[in-house]
Amino acid sequence: MDPVKVGLLGLGTVGGGTAIVLKRNAEEIARRAGRGIVIDYAANLDLSRAEELGLGNVRLTQDAFDVVNDPDIQIVVELIGGYTVARDLVLQAINNGKHIVTANKALIALHGNEIFAAAQAKGVMVAFEAAVAGGIPVIKAIREGLSANRIEWLAGIINGTGNFILTEMRDKGRAFADVLAEAQALGYAEADPTFDVEGIDAGHKLTILSSIAFGIPLQFKQTYTEGITQISAEDVTYATELGYRIKHLGIARRTAAGIEQRVHPTLIPERRLIANVDGVMNAVLVKGDAVGATLYYGAGAGAEPTASAVIADLVDVTRALTADPENRVPHLAFQPSQLADTAILPIEEVETAFYLRMCALDRPGVLADVTRILGDRQISIEAFIQKEPTSGVDKVDIIMLTQRVREGNMNAALAAIEALDTICSSVTRIRVETLG
Repeated sequence: MDPVKVGLLGLGTVGGGTAIVLKRNAEEIARRAGRGIVIDYAANLDLSRAEELGLGNVRLTQDAFDVVNDPDIQIVVELIGGYTVARDLVLQAINNGKHIVTANKALIALHGNEIFAAAQAKGVMVAFEAAVAGGIPVIKAIREGLSANRIEWLAGIINGTGNFILTEMRDKGRAFADVLAEAQALGYAEADPTFDVEGIDAGHKLTILSSIAFGIPLQFKQTYTEGITQISAEDVTYATELGYRIKHLGIARRTAAGIEQRVHPTLIPERRLIANVDGVMNAVLVKGDAVGATLYYGAGAGAEPTASAVIADLVDVTRALTADPENRVPHLAFQPSQLADTAILPIEEVETAFYLRMCALDRPGVLADVTRILGDRQISIEAFIQKEPTSGVDKVDIIMLTQRVREGNMNAALAAIEALDTICSSVTRIRVETLG
């Protein structure tokens, strides 16, 4: 059979890695796909990049629409990022009857429902394994490997930048700002790190995982996101004393009241495998009713790890080119007519345990006031640490672990605690999950 002709949009880190791996492993890939897969047309603003990558006779253009409108291209690989021009390119390619492979988590999280509906109408596929957790095949695992299961919950370290920062803070006692600067110097964090450190990137990825796990439409606006900028070296140290580690997690959980969909710093018992995923690595823990807990670990970013997922999608699409569209694997695991309208719970309705750290004046009765406020709102204390004040200082740190409580109750309790004249700063709170 003739090779499948691919149009590649973007020759940056992932696009370059895709070109390199596709060329290096061409024979093995063809054996798996049943026919060759070749880049026939590529778009990039800097055309000299093609020479750096050794693309040879590949046609080149600076206008990505030239690629999506070319009649010879069968599959368009979108690797330019963003969700404005990328959306227009993908929808145009679908309208032209072309299949799509993308690594663009923001595009899928924000516009996936529209894109999948357009693809369904045209009988084409949209594959997006590389959009979540880089080279880890977690989408395929949930959508296909765990299809016999009712997924109960999933929790993932799905942003390597945040994980690197928290690992350095724990291992070396460094401050957040110091480690962030190093992450930027090493290329792990962008010059503007907002998407990584405020949880937006992880929110995009969690939105996708939640939809696949529970068979619901993509709902990024309903995903609660909280970053790691307020985590201090002291919090990391206290968590260790209590037998926990702080990780920035994306968590999706099925409950009787609805679906939890949240990204935030989380204390995890240090004995859990996922608590020991360090540096820039990613991991996703998925709990199914039949299989139990399964863990997926690997490189969450990088040129060739992400290219591995991109090319796996290319192989899947190539294999299915002649298949009846009605019998292909659905984009969000469930047939479009079977997606549920289960509500996403507002964060105030979610129940978790909490780690609390408060600075208090070293005076009698302070602890009694705090415990009274918690007790009035049915919040029980699981563990407690009170540090001795240093010489000449009249302030102490009080650290507590609570039992599970509704977030709205905790918000009310913290407002009352912070109103006490003996509390000298805002209370630091971090949610706690056992993931057992």
